[in-house]
Amino acid sequence: MGNGVATLEQASPFQLDAAAWARLERRAERAAVAARRGGTTAYASVTVAVAAEVDLAAAVLASRRPGDRWFCFEQPDRDGYAVCGLGVAAAVEAAGPRRFEVAARACRAIAARVFADDPAADPRRPAGAGPVFCGGFAFAHDGGAAPEWESLAPAQLVLPELSLARRGAEARLTVTAAAEPGDLPGDLIARVRARLEATWPAPMPLLDPDPAERPRVAGAAPAAHYEEAVARAVERIRAGELDKVVLAREVDVHAPGPIDPAPVLDALRAAFPGCYCFCVGTPQAAFVGASPELLVRRDGERAQTVALAGTTRRSADPAVDDHLGEQLLRSGKDRGEQRIVTDRIERALDPVSLWVAAAEEPVLVRVQNVQHLATPIRAQLAEPVPTLELAGRLHPTPAVGGEPHDRATPLIPALEGLDRGWYAGAVGWTDLAEDGELCVALRCALLRDRLARLYAGCGIVADSVPADELAETEVKLQALLPLLT
Repeated sequence: MGNGVATLEQASPFQLDAAAWARLERRAERAAVAARRGGTTAYASVTVAVAAEVDLAAAVLASRRPGDRWFCFEQPDRDGYAVCGLGVAAAVEAAGPRRFEVAARACRAIAARVFADDPAADPRRPAGAGPVFCGGFAFAHDGGAAPEWESLAPAQLVLPELSLARRGAEARLTVTAAAEPGDLPGDLIARVRARLEATWPAPMPLLDPDPAERPRVAGAAPAAHYEEAVARAVERIRAGELDKVVLAREVDVHAPGPIDPAPVLDALRAAFPGCYCFCVGTPQAAFVGASPELLVRRDGERAQTVALAGTTRRSADPAVDDHLGEQLLRSGKDRGEQRIVTDRIERALDPVSLWVAAAEEPVLVRVQNVQHLATPIRAQLAEPVPTLELAGRLHPTPAVGGEPHDRATPLIPALEGLDRGWYAGAVGWTDLAEDGELCVALRCALLRDRLARLYAGCGIVADSVPADELAETEVKLQALLPLLT
């Protein structure tokens, strides 16, 4: 977890040139004046190009200090897309039923006090370049009450001191410093210099393929408990109380020593390059995963999402793998589950859109160990609704919650008997223009010292068989379980 060490021959790729320092100094002066006059924090920021071949997530994870928060969000197959952050210039937290809206409003208020580069002057910049708010949301509006989630609020976003974005041949470094009333411009410049001097590229550490002491795996509850929960849910559905509910289970891995999130994230992005590979870190814990599901992406007045529901396993035999995929495409149970999710997303977006268009037929999304049914959905917004507010409209989709929402949601904790925390919540970023991207936090684990708590869930409908749903969770747990054991 230490910092990279420079030699005289080395030069960090994370540097500002003279022109960038001059811009930052001018903005530091403006921010200091604004903070003093307004009696509130203001921010000075500057963005520069950096080498795209640098491993951004590895640099963030290697350069983090013991008290730092950090953020990594990658989709390697999408032309090397990555957005990463380190440190805290500003933080936003919210709870309650309106937490997405409250968080969006708080981010907007901070954005109005950021002195930064004009994005229009850098048309080749990748999405996520410039000052961005990084973080996520718990599944429930009051989620994360269990002690292990204490450092991750129901809604928590950070404006990093240092952020990095990349796609293709373009990568950007952004530094942001907070000016409190009474701060001098030189104070801001000194903090930026200290952060940059401590940030160096470094290779990701490797997972130990043969540890001297094997981790111990134990279900947080007996497997029979999950089957019983599924059976009770099926009874409710067949009685007409609801159409679908998603039920999850948790599995604990007890390691012989503290678990480093860096090699776990590195292994996930190698195994699941088409997924959103993420790591949200605090001084106490790290939330890491590889999700196949986009919650929402907004670019101006255009929005995208996907309805993801219906799962089967993969096979090393291409013919068998294709056959499993065809079975999934033809499955009445899975197609029905898929339709429930698609219809709800369309209804959620319709009030704020000129039009909403879903693909006529679902397609197969294949990742390393499973394949899913997915329906891409696009919308032309009537006005640029903030990314976070769009996420609040969509979350939780029936892919992780249930339908009807008001009947299914109260049933979930009662049947599961666990605090989901950020599992099945949302992880991602939004920028000063309120564009952004969030994924649904799936195939994930909370790492805290020597304990890793893994989560997996399934959509339960009238035709669900408890033993089959349990088996599906075992398949989904294989995204992370082999890496931690």
